[in-house]
Amino acid sequence: MSNWKIRVSIFINYFIFAILMNSVGAVVLQVQRYFGVNESQASFLDGFKDVTIAVTSFFVASFLTKIGYKKSMLIALAVLSVGCFSLPLANTFMAIKILLALVGFCFGITKMCVYSIVGLITKTEKEHISLLSFLESFFMVGVLSGNFLFSYFIDDKNPYSSAWLHAYYVLGGLTIIAFLFLLFSSLDETNAKPAESENAGWGNFVEMLQLLMRPIVLSFIVCAFVYVLIEQSIMNWLPTFNNKVLKLPSTYSVLIAAILPVCTFLGRFLSGIIMKKISWIVALILCLICAAALILIAIPLANKSVAGNVSSWKEIPFAAYIFPMIGFFIAPIYPAINSIILSSFPKTQQAKISGWIVIFSALGGTLGSMITGHIFHSFGGEKAFYFSLVPVTILLIALIVFNKQHKKAIPLK
Repeated sequence: MSNWKIRVSIFINYFIFAILMNSVGAVVLQVQRYFGVNESQASFLDGFKDVTIAVTSFFVASFLTKIGYKKSMLIALAVLSVGCFSLPLANTFMAIKILLALVGFCFGITKMCVYSIVGLITKTEKEHISLLSFLESFFMVGVLSGNFLFSYFIDDKNPYSSAWLHAYYVLGGLTIIAFLFLLFSSLDETNAKPAESENAGWGNFVEMLQLLMRPIVLSFIVCAFVYVLIEQSIMNWLPTFNNKVLKLPSTYSVLIAAILPVCTFLGRFLSGIIMKKISWIVALILCLICAAALILIAIPLANKSVAGNVSSWKEIPFAAYIFPMIGFFIAPIYPAINSIILSSFPKTQQAKISGWIVIFSALGGTLGSMITGHIFHSFGGEKAFYFSLVPVTILLIALIVFNKQHKKAIPLK
């Protein structure tokens, strides 16, 4: 297989960032135990990475081709490695915030580079779709691995143990491996270099802003924003829900949350088969109805199931397994709407559309985590997760509007 080194390298990169990007749930739980912060304070953590992703994606995209994709990713890995090794030494809540901001900055660069590299190392449309699908699936493997990694270092008996921060030494080591592998990988970026006459500066920003005037883009942005709001609010606060509502030990609270990325992986895999046979809008509406039904079933069941002292998997209440299954039903929505919006525009416009995908996904994740954290702090975990029914309803309406705009849309030439 040609370009195998660069292929392996981008897989390793995605794996590392999957752990760091989705470890916020475990971190939110641990900062409450270790640093003594409340839910409202912990709710802002997601914003440090997501807002940085959004800002990076908007302002750096135009300059990546000039710097070079490989060089940009090497810089991101070097910065990330320093951040991971420094965190356990700093051992402060502020250091957590700084690291998450660095993660957001580095992920924003890496994701744009990876998506561009896939286009350089694949020759056909089918090969492109196949490699990108494998990458996104492998991302979920990283999410799952992160739950196991952090749960291994968490000390249930001593909430003030700093052992959980040692997980970042492991992640720092992985970034060094990824850096070295990428350094010795060859990548021909000739086709990615812009023409001398091409305006790669402020002209791109103006064109990106002009896209927002199109109804199909606006309706898509609402869908993407609300979807990620739902996904991240659940993913980031599920370990805390397990710990404070179901009374599970911290280790099991993080481990049981790993069911969510597993269900997400299965939902996206199976949806690729199902949506070949039925309309995408019908499939997504059914998914949302099932997700809402699961919320209405899971939370009352959780109220009746308090675990207490748990020392084995057999003692975990059934309710703990139910709520993460919402990932199976909401998982198909995000890749489906991304595919629809990208296919509605010519290839010359798709990079800018991708920028808006990254930006509003990041902002949706931040707002979702903050709202859930504040409701969790003020009204409790049950009310916080019941709140997810509101964005589910909004997303249902937004999908119907998006479908109508998609039917009317005429791709730009």
